[in-house]
Amino acid sequence: MTLRRQYPHPGSSLQTTRSFSSLREGQRRGLLWKTLVGIAVGVPVAAGVRYAVSEPRERRKMKMMIEGFGRFCRSLSVGIFISVDYWWTTNVALRGRDESSPSYLAEMSACHQRAAERMVEGAIRNGGIYVKLGQGLCSFNHLLPPEYIRTLQILEDKALNRKYKEVNALFQEDFNKSPEQLFKKFDYEPFAAASLAQVHKAELLNGTPVAVKVQYIDLRDRFDGDIRTLEILLDIVKFMHPSFGFRWVLKDLKGTLAQELDFENEARNAERCAEEMKHFKFVVVPKVFWEQTSKRVLTAEFCNGCKINNVEEIKRQGLSLKDTADKLIQTFAEQIFYTGFIHADPHPGNVLVRRGPDNKAELVLLDHGLYEYLSQRDRVALCKLWRSIVLRDEAAMEKYSNALGVKQYFLFCEMLLQRPINMQELGLSNILSREETTYMRKMAIQRFESIMQVLKSMPRPMLLVFRNINTVRSINITLGAPVDRYFIMAKSAVRGWGKIQAERAGMLPRFWVFRWMRTTWESFKFELALRSEMTMMNLTRSFLTLLSYFGLVSLDADMYEHLR
Repeated sequence: MTLRRQYPHPGSSLQTTRSFSSLREGQRRGLLWKTLVGIAVGVPVAAGVRYAVSEPRERRKMKMMIEGFGRFCRSLSVGIFISVDYWWTTNVALRGRDESSPSYLAEMSACHQRAAERMVEGAIRNGGIYVKLGQGLCSFNHLLPPEYIRTLQILEDKALNRKYKEVNALFQEDFNKSPEQLFKKFDYEPFAAASLAQVHKAELLNGTPVAVKVQYIDLRDRFDGDIRTLEILLDIVKFMHPSFGFRWVLKDLKGTLAQELDFENEARNAERCAEEMKHFKFVVVPKVFWEQTSKRVLTAEFCNGCKINNVEEIKRQGLSLKDTADKLIQTFAEQIFYTGFIHADPHPGNVLVRRGPDNKAELVLLDHGLYEYLSQRDRVALCKLWRSIVLRDEAAMEKYSNALGVKQYFLFCEMLLQRPINMQELGLSNILSREETTYMRKMAIQRFESIMQVLKSMPRPMLLVFRNINTVRSINITLGAPVDRYFIMAKSAVRGWGKIQAERAGMLPRFWVFRWMRTTWESFKFELALRSEMTMMNLTRSFLTLLSYFGLVSLDADMYEHLR
C-alpha cells in the first residue's frame, strides 16, 4: 500500500493529466465564448454610444460606411443575377432553338426585360451616381435592346425623394437658416427629382417664383465610396471579361463628375452658357440668385415648359417639331464646334420646350453641372472632320481623325455619327433602317476591342462630347427626325470654323463685316460643294439607269444596290 501511495499507477497519472487538460480546454472554450459574446454585444453597444454622442455630420459618415457596403453588395448581386440569367437563357432555356423563331425572340425579350428592371431597381435604391449612369445608357437606343430603353427611361425623372427634415438640416448647415427664413414660400414636396438632387418650388422674399435645387445631404460623403465600389465592380468585370476594361473611363471622368457636386460651379457654368449663347434668342438659361445659392443649394428662376421628348405636349402648344429639333441641334452644335464649352448632359429632362415671344419654340436649358471644354485645336479638327464625313472626303476623314489622335479613322467616324457610313452615297438618313441597326449592334460586339482603342486614343474631353452628340441624336429620333441632323451640324461646323479663323486673324474681330463675310463664304462653299456632289451623283444614277433601260449596259446586283 505504501509503495502504491508513493508510486501511483501509471494509468492513474495519465487520467489525472487528461482531467487537467479537459479542464483547461473547457476554460479556454469558456473564455473564447465569453470573448465572442463580449464582442458581439460590446461592439454594437460601443458603436451605438459613439453614434448617439456624435455630431450630425459624423453620424452621416458612420451611416454611409454601413450603407456603402450595402450598395456594393446590391450592385454585385444585380450583376451576378443578370449574368446568370443571360447564361441560363442562352445556354439552357434556348439551347438548340432557331434564333429567328418567335419563341426564341420572346424568351430573349423577357430576359432583357428582367435585366433592365433589375438595373433600374438597383439604381433607384442606390441613388446618386448609379442613377446618372443609368440615365446615360438611355441615349444608346440604337445599340441596346428596346426593353432596356423603355425601362431605363424611368430614371430620367425618378430618384430618391428625401424627407423635409433632411432638407431643413442641409439649409441649417449651409445658411444657418431654415427654408422658411430664406424664402417667402417653400414647398417641401419636390416637383422633380434628379440623380444628385431634388427640386422644390419656392418664392423669394420679393415674390419672385424660383426653383430650388437641393442636393441629397449625404451625397458628398458617399461619392468617393461609390466611385471605389464602381472601380471594384469594373475590376471584377474585367477579370471575368478581359476585353471589357472600362475602369480608365471612370478614372478620367471622376474629377468631372465630382464638379457636379459643387452647385456654385454649376451656377457659374449656367451664367457662362447664357453669355455664350445669347445670340440665339430662342435659348433660355434660368437666372441664378446667388444669395440663396451654396455648394449644395442652387436657386434659379422658375421656368415652365415640357420635356423636349414630350411630342404630344409640344404639338398641343401648337409648336413645330421641325423647328424644335432644328433649334436643339443648332444650340449644341454651336457649343461643340465654336464655343467649346459643352453641356455634357442634355438628356430630355434637362431641355424644356415652351412657346416664345415669337410664338415659336423656345428652349430652356437646365442642369449645368456637367460641362466639358474642347480646345480650339480639337474644335478645328472636329469641324473639318464633320464636314469631310458629310462630303465623303475619305482623305480628309483620315487626316482630321489623325489630328484628333485616332488612327482607325473610318471606325471613329461611324462612332461619331452613330450610324454606318456608305462612301457611295452622300445622303445620311437620320433614322436607321433595320439592317443599319443590326450593323451597329454587331459592330459594337465584334469590334469591341477596336472601339475601346479608339476611345482611349482620342482627346479625353471627346468622351463627353460623344455623349452630347448621341443624346441629341436620340432626341431628334424621338421627335420623328424632322430635320437632317448631319447637314445642320455640318453647316454649324463650317460656321464655327469660319468664326475661329476670323478670330485668329487678329484685327478681323473688330470688324464684324469681315467676320460675317468670311463665315458666309465658307458656308456657301460647303453648301455648293455638297449640292454639286449630290447633283453629279443623281445625274450619274439617272444616266446609268437610262442606259440599262435601253439595254446598252448591263448592271450587276451591286450596281443596282448602289443605284437604289
